[in-house]
Amino acid sequence: MRSPLAAGNSVSVGDVVITRRNERTLRTSRGGWVKNGDRWRVVDIRHDGSMLVDRLDPRRRGKAVLPAEYVAEYVDLGYAVTAHRAQGITVDTSHVVVTPSTTRENFYVSMSRGRESNIAYVALDQPDDSHSTPEPDDVTARTVLFGVLQHSGASMSAHETMEAEYAIHGGIDRLAAELETIAADAQRHRFVELLRRSGLTPEQHDAVVRSSAFGPLTTSLRRAEAYHHDLEKLVPRVIGQHGLDDADDVAAILRYRLEQAAASSARNCRLRPRLIAGLIPEPLGAMSAENRRAIDERKHLIEARAAALVDAASSDGAVWLRRLGESPAHPPAMIAWRADVVAVAAYRDRYKVSSDLPLGGGAATDAQRADRRRAQHAARGAADGAAAELPVGHWQTADGLAVSAL
Repeated sequence: MRSPLAAGNSVSVGDVVITRRNERTLRTSRGGWVKNGDRWRVVDIRHDGSMLVDRLDPRRRGKAVLPAEYVAEYVDLGYAVTAHRAQGITVDTSHVVVTPSTTRENFYVSMSRGRESNIAYVALDQPDDSHSTPEPDDVTARTVLFGVLQHSGASMSAHETMEAEYAIHGGIDRLAAELETIAADAQRHRFVELLRRSGLTPEQHDAVVRSSAFGPLTTSLRRAEAYHHDLEKLVPRVIGQHGLDDADDVAAILRYRLEQAAASSARNCRLRPRLIAGLIPEPLGAMSAENRRAIDERKHLIEARAAALVDAASSDGAVWLRRLGESPAHPPAMIAWRADVVAVAAYRDRYKVSSDLPLGGGAATDAQRADRRRAQHAARGAADGAAAELPVGHWQTADGLAVSAL
């Protein structure tokens, strides 16, 4: 059986669909509700046109029955969507078609949907009607992407646009993905040249830059730099550890070695890591004023979001926050405790942790495991800081919850 959808398409059991309107009255089997941008798999189509669907987000599973009226107006196929409709969606891999008429705002949205990777396919045979048609030899993927990054479709300022997007779809997961997309573009040339002069053969260097693991490798480089490692010394040392001649993916191996060598701050370095909200490595080094401004805007929004989440958790008496103990009274200790708690809140929001445990369960990806290690360090720091000021008659449990002995 097939059922008609809002856009004139039809759907069968097993298809993936997207709900396009928040509807709190439509509850899921696990206590949630149907939201705009949720992706579902169709389990059953009933004779009255209603559908039984199963939400695909592994962090918010649950089945729901969508009435026929809702299906006809607010359900679309979920395989390919416009950049506008992609807002609020997170997938494992995002494949984006980019044309000369794509705006910078839509490009940023589209290229920040994927958890694992975001891949752009640049169309070279679709001229922009608002510009003169370039000669064929002048059109390359790089020139199209450069034009897209210069093409703003916003009537508001960049900051106003970001504030509006944050208000509608705000979340550290989204903001961090956008920040990392911008950082990848801003730092690419610097990291490419760093790798070129660090001991790789020309063939190995070319393979690294072309590898799908190059993006994760640059993320690891950014993390090492945020932990005050000197990349000019660290990268040649990592490359020279063992031979790479028989490596299937040199970039993946270098990333693994780099993560092992730079998992913590540089030796004898007492400086705090340069981390946004105590969690996300801050992109450093020279870059254009536009890229720096875009990164700073997202840094501000991430830190404001994490601080607001801590304040809300404190007002609500959230269990995860109580497990980290009470804020110390001594100002320096209170500031340190607050910074650690903000990092935990940032981790919870980035990975949608809803558990009463501060960090929830395990990690699903290498990137999450790296963030989880940092968040664990912050959680221990907060619990230790709170325990140092516990009154007589209290003790600290293994999970960081203050318990009265009276």
